[in-house]
Amino acid sequence: MLKQRVITAMIMLTIVLPTLLFASPWPFCALALLFIAAGAWEWAKLNGMKSAGSISFAGLFFALALLGWYSGLIDQPLPVFWILASGLWVLISAWLLKTGVSGWAQIPATLRRIGGMLALLLAWLAVAQARVQGVNFLMSVLTLVWVADSFAYFAGRTWGGKFTANKLAATISPGKSWEGVWGGMVGVFLLALTWVWADSHWQAAVPSLYSRLHGQYLVLMAIALLFLTAMSVVGDLIESLIKRSAGVKDSSGLLPGHGGVLDRVDALLPTLPIAMMLASLVN
Repeated sequence: MLKQRVITAMIMLTIVLPTLLFASPWPFCALALLFIAAGAWEWAKLNGMKSAGSISFAGLFFALALLGWYSGLIDQPLPVFWILASGLWVLISAWLLKTGVSGWAQIPATLRRIGGMLALLLAWLAVAQARVQGVNFLMSVLTLVWVADSFAYFAGRTWGGKFTANKLAATISPGKSWEGVWGGMVGVFLLALTWVWADSHWQAAVPSLYSRLHGQYLVLMAIALLFLTAMSVVGDLIESLIKRSAGVKDSSGLLPGHGGVLDRVDALLPTLPIAMMLASLVN
């Protein structure tokens, strides 16, 4: 399994890194579009659609995203749009986590599919806009989720259950602990402070998300980081909830050793729109 994970990760890096080196953002945006379209295919399958229907669902996602790209949305700041999108994510996430696995199955299938389509379109638009702003800004957002996940994993393995008896979400993802969440938050704070220092030291032409927040108030940055880290955990939990309802371990087998696309981007689905909201407000 570890060998598969490493090989898949190396192949993905080989594909993604050249697109980041282009002066134009369009190669990365196009690659992200294809990648998330595969996630749309997985979402359709997780929510009861057969082979042909899942492919059509992914095709519809692709067409809608292209329409947004053609209309110039990725070049627009859209602050009000991102505020509304972030608010919806918070409200709907709270309701989904409250109702749990059983509640997901009670939602009409059509509504579940529409919700997934919207979430994936928002994620693509957000990651495309982040790339338009600059690689430093984009990577600061993506790395936040990766660091939060890594620190949460190691903190959970080391201290899970030693300080709090209750699990984070026992019926959704029994392996997750509150200690893991705290560890993820510590990791994100360390990342942010390091990135702010690096931006200042190397005089980054395009400031990271952390530098933009830090440029306002340190307290604002701290609150924003807590919010982003918490929502990255929420994104992970919601995908676990959906997979548990569907009775599967992974969203697909598209990425050997890693599961599926949704398994890799679940925490980014709410985090990307919220990061764009924060960047818009700070600007």
